[in-house]
Amino acid sequence: MGFVVMPDETLEDLQLNGLFILQKKDSFRFGMDAVLLSNFVTAGKGKNVLDLGTGTGIIPILLSAKTKAGKIVGIEIQQEMADMARRSVEGNDLGDRIEIVKGDIRKAVSLFGKSSFDVVVTNPPYTRVGSGFINPGDAKAISRHEIFCTLEDILKISAEILKPSGEFFMVHRPERLADIIDGMREVNLEPKILRLVCARVGKEPSLLLVKGLKNGNPGMKILPPLFIYDEKGEYTHEARIQYSMDR
Repeated sequence: MGFVVMPDETLEDLQLNGLFILQKKDSFRFGMDAVLLSNFVTAGKGKNVLDLGTGTGIIPILLSAKTKAGKIVGIEIQQEMADMARRSVEGNDLGDRIEIVKGDIRKAVSLFGKSSFDVVVTNPPYTRVGSGFINPGDAKAISRHEIFCTLEDILKISAEILKPSGEFFMVHRPERLADIIDGMREVNLEPKILRLVCARVGKEPSLLLVKGLKNGNPGMKILPPLFIYDEKGEYTHEARIQYSMDR
């Protein structure tokens, strides 16, 4: 496969089209939110996709298998993460479809140009930075807290970089829903589809998936909740589908 695996890294089998990804043993590792988002995204044949905050490149790699998108670009501010993503892309022989760019999300428009992508996807930091100290060099903290970009940054940049009628896909926390809807409409990303994710029946949602349309007309469809576990504590049929090629 051509992977170079460092001593502090693991090679994870994605159980999908023979794909693998490199991850740090003791740092931020991708979770179900990235998998759910990749299955929520629709990207037609030849569409250009941008992943804001790609981390180790999990979403572009999954989208390469789950969609017919043409070029998929992932931008990541952390040098070490971007290097890992590049090695994973090369090892999977996906260099013709995926490009990893080391850069600041807030400079994405100047890097790529306005109205340059058909689809934007993002699994951004969920937590606002409070008054407590957070180490800006901590990879986990950067992935989880709005240190280098805020929700408002993500939405503004997505609106500028999307083509007319371009599509926006994001996974986030339900407690930020009001901010998300208000923020999307502020930049003319009309919320079109919303789905809540619950651990099991009777539990409050822990994640949300939202799709927006640049300059879209008002009107949002709310899908039935996605339940991860059944009454026996096993993955539901729909949750298992998230890890397969079925859509």
